Amino acid sequence: MRAPPREGGFARCHPLVTFAYFAALVVTSVFSLHPLLLGLTFCSALLYALLQRGAAALRLALLFLLPAVVLTALINPLFNHRGATVLFYLADNPMTAEAFLYGLATGVLMGGILLWFSCMGPLFRSDKVVYLFGRVSPALSLTLSICLRFVPLLKARFGEVSMGQRCLGRGGQGGPLSRLRVFGRELSILLSWSLEAAIATSDSMEARGYGLKGRTSFHTFRFTRQDGALLGLIGGLFAAACTGIFSGAWEVAFYPKIAVPPASPLFVCSAAAYGALLLLPPLIDWKGERQWKRSAVSD
Repeated sequence: MRAPPREGGFARCHPLVTFAYFAALVVTSVFSLHPLLLGLTFCSALLYALLQRGAAALRLALLFLLPAVVLTALINPLFNHRGATVLFYLADNPMTAEAFLYGLATGVLMGGILLWFSCMGPLFRSDKVVYLFGRVSPALSLTLSICLRFVPLLKARFGEVSMGQRCLGRGGQGGPLSRLRVFGRELSILLSWSLEAAIATSDSMEARGYGLKGRTSFHTFRFTRQDGALLGLIGGLFAAACTGIFSGAWEVAFYPKIAVPPASPLFVCSAAAYGALLLLPPLIDWKGERQWKRSAVSD
């Protein structure tokens, strides 16, 4: 069995820092349709995903995200016929270069954000979600923690069920119909197992007094000076990026013709702040990796 990856430096930050970072990232990234900012968003997300999961992240980008980006770029001209540069006509409808490039830009942006959300999963464990939202809304924190845990848990359980069925000689070695019956049996076992586990979890929570007034929860998180400095840095970079958003320096016109404004000093400064915000987790993990290797060599 492959060993799980070692937790990076950014994952060890306080949950408030991690939540503030991804909130700032999502807010700024949805406004970054400028070609330079799109490249920063996608490349930084791919870099961080590679640092977290290695070749698995590259397979995700090539097998899922890249086709999704191409499909978005091809579908948009079929429904959006705006634009002055007509490439060709399809069923008397103009296919314009502007519509194609706008679809490509939105596809790249969507792929970058999805990559960032895939990176967020290992950083937001269920205990961090409960810590952040437990006092404000216990029901919301419980729902979020269950949702974050649900898909990996079902995937692991389905693997155990499939392995058990293969060990019993029910691996579905025949044709498609036989494999479909085996899949239906495995799915039925998985659902029964999940329902029984849900009942056991509910009884355990009730026995531990979940939802009662005055109930406290245990956590090991401490907000340190480094967390405060990092939170201030995230806030400063977010504010600098927002100046480019609200001043219009990041605006790019796709219709009727593509118009990219010249790079003003405000755009350069805000784009640099946005790039620094994007590269913050990889740099923190890289610094932590160097410190870990240095301490391992000294020991």
